Formats: sequence, structure tokens, C-alpha cells
Amino acid sequence: MNGDITMTEAVQTSSSFTPRVLSGIQPSGGLTLGNYLGAMKRFVDMQEQEFQTLYCMVDLHAITVWQDPEKLRHATRELCAGFIAAGLDPAKSILFNQSQVPEHAQLGWIFNCVARMGWMQRMTQWKDKAGKNQQNASLGLFAYPALMAADILIYHATHVPVGEDQKQHLELTRDIAIKFNNDYGVDFFPVTEPVIEGAATRVMSLRDGSKKMSKSDPSDASRINMTDDADTIAKKIRKAKTDPEALPSEAKGLEERPEARNLVNIYAALAEQSVDQVLADVGGKQFSEFKPMLSELAVEKLAPISGEMARLMQHQDEIDAILAKGAAQAREIASPVLKRTYEIVGMVGS
Repeated sequence: MNGDITMTEAVQTSSSFTPRVLSGIQPSGGLTLGNYLGAMKRFVDMQEQEFQTLYCMVDLHAITVWQDPEKLRHATRELCAGFIAAGLDPAKSILFNQSQVPEHAQLGWIFNCVARMGWMQRMTQWKDKAGKNQQNASLGLFAYPALMAADILIYHATHVPVGEDQKQHLELTRDIAIKFNNDYGVDFFPVTEPVIEGAATRVMSLRDGSKKMSKSDPSDASRINMTDDADTIAKKIRKAKTDPEALPSEAKGLEERPEARNLVNIYAALAEQSVDQVLADVGGKQFSEFKPMLSELAVEKLAPISGEMARLMQHQDEIDAILAKGAAQAREIASPVLKRTYEIVGMVGS
């Protein structure tokens, strides 16, 4: 193969990019309602649209903080089970775990050399997770937005469904794509568009409406786990923090009421309605009336998913086979992109 790249060979126009969606979730233990409403539910919706869809368990990202190996394996399989139980069809979407597609890490190194230190230091999640202990945080935790960019761009993904908390990382992905294209005088990587939509793209804690629902919160009552049974879901919603006022009839009335806003957002997302539609029905009701409505809806939507997850986890060989097949399909897309990237950068290949 000729290692020289001419402009005609290297440049791709934007119209040449296949409409393609890539997103992923860390298998760091315990899927929550926040994962479902903020990501998985939207993943399912997008597989029915005009996009080719790839969804991965980003296990390389998970190890930016130490993981117990057995728990990581379990969490990866459980996340795959959650994807399928939520409605992702391996016949329609490519499902795989990140570490089975080495092109992610290989392109990640190229992007480590494109991204700037200052870009990484501005990342809010780096500041939040490393805190005052930055000197003892892993290099992976600092640099992982470059790997996230590689996760997306190794497939020339044109759209990424993300929560508000990941929007900054996607902006960095766009910056990396633009800088790479400018540095090498090509139009090789797409400038990926974020897809942020829906009433509950950021689901908050049931105990504190100012904090994101998180599997790392010490209080299990702060979240609804996707493995919770019907009684547990109902109990957590019944005990969710609220305020003494009745629900308003329009969204503006929720502005200074974070807990009320969170519960209404969750209801709206589960019911596939807008917040205004929900408030038109429940405005004036007390939480003693609204919480049972929310519990009934949550159990109706979530109990079948938790049941199917439990069933799938009894057949881990099937899960592993789905992940292996998905990884092979993903590599068919990723390998030519990496090969071309190496050529553009100037790597000698056989």
C-alpha cells in the first residue's frame, strides 16, 4: 500500500457520513432509573429511526477507578441484560463491550496526541471526581474524554444521545474532530451532534432534588434500581422527599421546587408526555395523591424490565455470545476507520 495520502484520497464530505448513533454506559455496578430514562429508553427509540445504532458497555472507562474484576464482569453482563430487557434488539442494534474492540484504545492514543492539556483540565467531571486529590487520581481518569471521543469517532458516529452531564465531553469530541481535520487538512471525522431531549434527561436523587440520581450515593433510598421489585419501587417513591405545596398547573410553578420538579419529570418521561401535559392533569393535587399515581406507573413500566434482566442473567453464555457477535460487527466498521486514520497521520502499514 502506498503510504502517501493525497488530498483527494483523504477528504470526505459531510454528506458521505452514514447517519450513525453511538453511545455507552459504564458497567460500574447497578443500573438506575436515571440510566433508563436518561439513556436506555432513548437508545431504544433511536434504533427505530433512520440511524445505524451501536451501544456499548464502556468497561475501559469503568477502570479509570479501581474495579473488582469479578464485579466488573458481572456488571458488564448485567448492563447488557439491561439493554436487552429495556428493548434494544441485537438484530437491530450492535451491542458490545468496549474492550473487545481494540480500535477504541488505538484511536484513543491518537486523540491523546490531538487533545490539549488545558481542554482536559477544564472538564467538570475531572474536577468533581478527582477533587483535591488530583495527584493521586489515575491518568486514565484525566485522559478518558479523549477515549470517549475515540469511542464515538471510530465509528464516524454522527449523533450521540447524552445526558446534560456528558454534554461537555461531547463538545470536546467535536473539538478533537475539528482539530484533527484542520491539522491534517482533511474532512475525515464528522463533527458529531448531541441528542439531548425528553423530560428526564437528568434524573435527580429521590432524597435531594439538587443532586443527580447515582448508583454511588450511600443511600439506596436515593435511587430506583432497575433490579428493584415492585414493592421496593413503591416504597422508595412513597418516601421520596417533597414539599408541602400542591402541584402547580404549569411548568413555571416548579422552578424553585427541585424535588417536585424531579418527580413530575420522572412521571412525564415514563408516561411519554410533556411536563405541561402531566401538570394539566395533576395540577392542584397533593403529593399524597400524586405519589401513588407515580408508583403505579413506575411499577408498570419497570417491573417487566427487572424481571427480564433477572431471566437473562440466568443465561450468561447467551449474553457473552451477543457481546462477541456485536464486537465482531463493530470491528467491521471500526477497523477501516482506524486504518485510514493511521494513513492520514503518517503511520507505515503493511
